[in-house]
Parts: sequence; C-alpha cells; structure tokens
Amino acid sequence: MKVILQKDVKDVGKIGELVNVSMGYARNYLFPRKLAVQATEKRMKEWEHLQKVAQIQKKKAAAQRMSLVEKLGGVTVQFKVKAAETERIFGSITNGDISNKLEELGYSIDKRDIHLEEPIKVLGQHLATVKFGEGQQAELKVLVERESES
Repeated sequence: MKVILQKDVKDVGKIGELVNVSMGYARNYLFPRKLAVQATEKRMKEWEHLQKVAQIQKKKAAAQRMSLVEKLGGVTVQFKVKAAETERIFGSITNGDISNKLEELGYSIDKRDIHLEEPIKVLGQHLATVKFGEGQQAELKVLVERESES
C-alpha cells in the first residue's frame, strides 16, 4: 500500500516521502498515529505539486547560500582578548563566539555550521570553515589580538 508520510518514521522514511508499506502496518500503526495518509489519486496530485514547490524552494535556498559563501570569503572576524606573556589567551574562542561576532557584522550563521579544528587559544590569525551543506563552504579569517591595557 502506498502512503504519504506526515512525520518522520524510523526505518520507513522522512516527512513528505511516498513509501510502500504493508496494508496491516499502515492500518494498525501509521494511520491511527497520524504518521501517514493513504496515497489516493487526489493526494498524489497534491504531493507532486508540493514536491515541485519544494524543489523550487531548494534551488532558491541554494542560490542564497552561494551568494552568502561569496560574501563570507573575504570576511575577517577580529577579537581583542586578554592574553598572557606567552601569547596564550585567557579562555578560548569557540565557534559560538565567531557566530556572535558574525551576527554583529550582519551575517546570520548558526554556530553548528562553523567548524574549527580546535578552539582558538593563542593570539594570531586562524582559519575557520563555514559549511552550508551540499559542498558549499567558505573560509573565514579569525584574527585574535591582545587587548590594549590602559
């Protein structure tokens, strides 16, 4: 029996997918829990239309991410922190700190998309990678300088 999933179902599929399941599984598990609906002719047409709309939105989102990747390519995020004489900073700079600094600069980037090899703990210039999925990524320069003591 063909059904359209209304929610993600483990080992069956994700929301919006058209899947083939046994009639008993659909009738006794999926339908009562409102996890799926039967794929009637009318619902199939709606599903196809929604798939086309989703494809268009996906392409538009990919284009927006690509323009963001191009903008982020030349961005340098600058931090002024307290540091010891040995060039080690007190604390560390994490992807959350970089995300907050980018927010101040006008870029809305989730901290989970920013990847550092390890938290930054020394002064100097470092690289961070912003990964957007589908192979799209941008390199950020992170400049950590000593806070001037007044």
